[in-house]
Amino acid sequence: MKKRWKILPLPKEKVASLHATLKINKALCAILVQRGIDTYEKARHWFRPLLSELHDPGLMKDMQLAVNRIQLSIDNNERILVFGDYDVDGTTAVACMYRFLKSVYPNVDFYIPHRYKEGYGVSKMGIDYAKENAFSLIISLDCGIKSTELITYAKTLGIDFIVCDHHLPDAELPPAVAILNPKQKNCSYPFKELCGCGVGLKLIQALCIVWKIPDTVWQNYLDLAATAIAADIVPINGENRILAFYGLKQVNENPSKGIKALLQLGKLEKNIHINNLVFVVAPRINAAGRMDDARKAVQLFIEENDEQALCFAEMLHHDNTDRRDADSTITEEAIAIIKDNPTLIDKYTTVVYKEHWHKGVVGIVASRLIENFYRPTIVLTKSGDVVAGSARSVPGFNLYEAIHACKEYLLGYGGHFAAAGMTLTEDNVAPFSAAFEAVVKATITPNLMVPEIVIDSEINFTDITMAFYNILLQMEPFGPENMRPVFISRNVSETGFSKIVKEKHLRFVLKQNDITLTGIAFNMANKFDLLQPNSLIDVVYTLDLNEWNGEQSLQLRVLDFAPSPNIYC
Repeated sequence: MKKRWKILPLPKEKVASLHATLKINKALCAILVQRGIDTYEKARHWFRPLLSELHDPGLMKDMQLAVNRIQLSIDNNERILVFGDYDVDGTTAVACMYRFLKSVYPNVDFYIPHRYKEGYGVSKMGIDYAKENAFSLIISLDCGIKSTELITYAKTLGIDFIVCDHHLPDAELPPAVAILNPKQKNCSYPFKELCGCGVGLKLIQALCIVWKIPDTVWQNYLDLAATAIAADIVPINGENRILAFYGLKQVNENPSKGIKALLQLGKLEKNIHINNLVFVVAPRINAAGRMDDARKAVQLFIEENDEQALCFAEMLHHDNTDRRDADSTITEEAIAIIKDNPTLIDKYTTVVYKEHWHKGVVGIVASRLIENFYRPTIVLTKSGDVVAGSARSVPGFNLYEAIHACKEYLLGYGGHFAAAGMTLTEDNVAPFSAAFEAVVKATITPNLMVPEIVIDSEINFTDITMAFYNILLQMEPFGPENMRPVFISRNVSETGFSKIVKEKHLRFVLKQNDITLTGIAFNMANKFDLLQPNSLIDVVYTLDLNEWNGEQSLQLRVLDFAPSPNIYC
């Protein structure tokens, strides 16, 4: 698939100024400046974040109300129900809050809604459960900000809510006794991009301050917070960077029983990076809710016994295996549907439907199809008497607005810029598909139909040293707003030793300025013909450390390449 290359501009004066103070490679200085780190002081905070730099939780609107209501519950011996969503952010948030409250007060339990029986967020079934079991306070985590009607219903039953959420509020807020959400109006909390677990952690931090509990107690949950930050794709800057930095430190040095068990099953023992949380730990947690019941994810994270934690982790591991099998099978079927129908190949959208597909993986399959066809995508399946589906967008295109424009064909829908869900009747699948195609075709710009690689800096092979790489590592954890740096090197010579490996991948041996480096490009075997002995290419890549027979060497993780303007030497 052809890709667009976008090389970020080089702010020369700021880079020169930072280089004069940091005395590191100018390319690294350029990357820092592009990310807002343009002074020595900012760089010091960036490379050496401190937990003491976290904001006072009391700055968050309604924090004192939340603390007071929890204190009242304890004073009156009320039952408290910790309620959270079934994804990574929700289950880790519930585990943190439950573990903390349970350590100081016995009348606490937790509730995770069933993905298919109750749906996303606060549910009537959950509120009814609270009433039937005499809970008078519900603390919702990673959900609740849009549950005005349900929280009103709970109020009629004598149940109060404290909402801890990070999603964008509507104009009308739910009638909770306290709403903790940095994105709500009139909230002076300086950092707006906490995940749900992060908001919950700030409440725990506030309670520790009031109850004079040592900071080490709330800091004990940082490994779960880092996992939530990694999985929820929130910006990794500001407080999120500090929480993720120290959370990863805990993951590597003293993880909770649950995280330790998941790492063991994922065959990860040391040097855990945030990518390991994203691609190994998070999918196993999410799989519980996708394939079965997410309650066992919370049970894993509150478990104090190693053997029992491993038992719960194996349940999640099994769910993830089932999820991968379903994901792979459905993706293959969906690709075949598109490729076998010439009318679908050149469309601006992908909408595919089979009633037997597993509802829990249709969102993942939509993302897989974008990797293959790169256009706004919806995957639909049967859910009871209706058709339900998940949608994913390409970067830069407002998927929610496109679906909103087709709402006459839908029973319900929700989501945001990049992802959405919907339900509809089966007889409306075809007209909805046609309407969605028409809307996208009329509104999407052609460049958004071509994947873009954002390149941070141009460097030469002479720049690539272990010292250079070690500074790169200090920029971790990587994620939104601090992505792993991408480099371009021009006029690189193909040595003639590059080859196809495992039929799908390219193994490079490249040379520039008398320096030879190896590289790997996954799923690019179809571009092998562009490599000719002694030809010149421009290559786009990130840097990896390769370990072989006890020796370490730097290698290129090639993202794309193309013939240089002067193709031959």
